[in-house]
Amino acid sequence: NILSVGRARVPLDRGRVVVVSMGKAAFTMAAAAEAVLGDSISGGLAVGVSAPGRLRRLETRIAGHPVPDARGASAAEELEQLATGLGRDDLLLVLISGGASALLPAPAHGIPLAEKAALATALMRAGASIHEVNTVRKHLSRLKGGGLARRAAPAQVIALVLSDVADDDLATIASGPVSPDPSTYADALAVVAARGARDVAPAATRHLEQGARGAIEETPKPGGPEFRRVAVEVIGSNRLSVAAAARE
Repeated sequence: NILSVGRARVPLDRGRVVVVSMGKAAFTMAAAAEAVLGDSISGGLAVGVSAPGRLRRLETRIAGHPVPDARGASAAEELEQLATGLGRDDLLLVLISGGASALLPAPAHGIPLAEKAALATALMRAGASIHEVNTVRKHLSRLKGGGLARRAAPAQVIALVLSDVADDDLATIASGPVSPDPSTYADALAVVAARGARDVAPAATRHLEQGARGAIEETPKPGGPEFRRVAVEVIGSNRLSVAAAARE
């Protein structure tokens, strides 16, 4: 009845165990979690890009990638409800792989999903890096940039991550839903301006401007109370694969 992940040891007999899996590997990761945890899982949600295999304990959803769509927005609302319903004795196991950022769009209130998608597309076409795109995404979202950790508190949160960025930066992978965000609204606004995208999404730009003025609460920062009961482990990356090849 103990789940061990890295240095974290979590009793499974005190509260609910909710699993959420997101990204291109969502359904395979969810199936692996079900194989390990079995009936300890109270429920959960897996959101991926293609036809899922059969899962016993988790609901499955398919959403748009790389351009977010209404299916993803609906799945993000389900995920948000799951997280906000957790208590201190509950565990949220988060399984993250590449593509999760686009698959679970949760635009900040007042920002149409179509605007957020258009802005992300414009930034990518303008040559913005994944770090730049995700800096903007995090400041236009309810769940990214530590937002999921904020909503899940005070529950225990454990995340297992497959990295799709070169430096394994947890704040960038999937836009860091359970990781502190060192970037600011001012940083996001600077990216939009530098890439010539200020006029692409007027509501989104206004939101960033308000945030830069301090009129909107910032994303959770390093050392914030949201992360006192959060543990994150990178379980797959280019770096780990190269190290394994070197050992062989």
